[in-house]
Amino acid sequence: MKIVVFGSINMDLTAYVPKLPLPGETLFGDSYITVPGGKGNNQAVAAARLGADVQFVGRVGDDIFGQQVLKIVAAENVNVSQVAVDKEKRTGLAVISVDKNAENAITVISGANWRMGEEDVARAEGCLSDADVLMLQIEVPLQASLQIAEIAKRKNVKVIFDPAPATPLPDKVYQTVDFITPNETETEILVGILPHNKEEARQAAAILHQRGVNNVIIKMGARGVYYDNVDQKGFVQPYTVKAIDSVAAGDAFNAGLAVAIAEGKPIAEAVKWGAAAGAIATTRKGALPAMPYRAELEKLMREQG
Repeated sequence: MKIVVFGSINMDLTAYVPKLPLPGETLFGDSYITVPGGKGNNQAVAAARLGADVQFVGRVGDDIFGQQVLKIVAAENVNVSQVAVDKEKRTGLAVISVDKNAENAITVISGANWRMGEEDVARAEGCLSDADVLMLQIEVPLQASLQIAEIAKRKNVKVIFDPAPATPLPDKVYQTVDFITPNETETEILVGILPHNKEEARQAAAILHQRGVNNVIIKMGARGVYYDNVDQKGFVQPYTVKAIDSVAAGDAFNAGLAVAIAEGKPIAEAVKWGAAAGAIATTRKGALPAMPYRAELEKLMREQG
């Protein structure tokens, strides 16, 4: 079971604060941590912890942050041999604030991530010959992601697309990817509906189907997950955990989904994998440290169904 992740890798600076600051407001925080992040990196590490053979294709700067993140990610059994070292741009950086309710606000400085292009696509293509799933996000140029998605489609590799950070997308994206996994905010940006319940999620999914994507999975956080394809529609209730930090929960969800899809599980079970992985991620601080392990995911699913 092999998953190729084409995406971003950052160093994350996360501050824990009583509340998210207003414009012009200065707050005293409680603590901070510095760990590797980036949506691509988070998804790669989570997929590896859940049992996949993961090949990561990305780009870091020729700096201390780049050296640190590659060393840490490689120690997670993620193959980083296809992560390029960029001589012109610095490693991406994310500055994150997390409040006492586990809500977060994030500023991303893309750096080397935003230079991903044809060279990176060529390296990724070489990794797809024996892959089951390709994972994509939007913290790297969309054109590069679309190019590798088209190649994956020709090779019959399933493409899971996380439209985050959200932006309006060209129709070709919907017609190329196999799965799209927006959260509530991203869904509103894509289709103009902010889903608060299953019915609103169903309406949003119908629009995304019309644009050409077969499998729509709408993540609604503590409200649960709605999934919809031509054969099956359903809803997964949220798992009950003590949440302290929602950073990267969506990345954990996508990794759980991807591993289950790569293992041939039906969509209903794959969405449960995603929901369980995302729930576990909220119980720990930071991005990479919060990514779930397979044993704890299976334990949560046994205990809560």
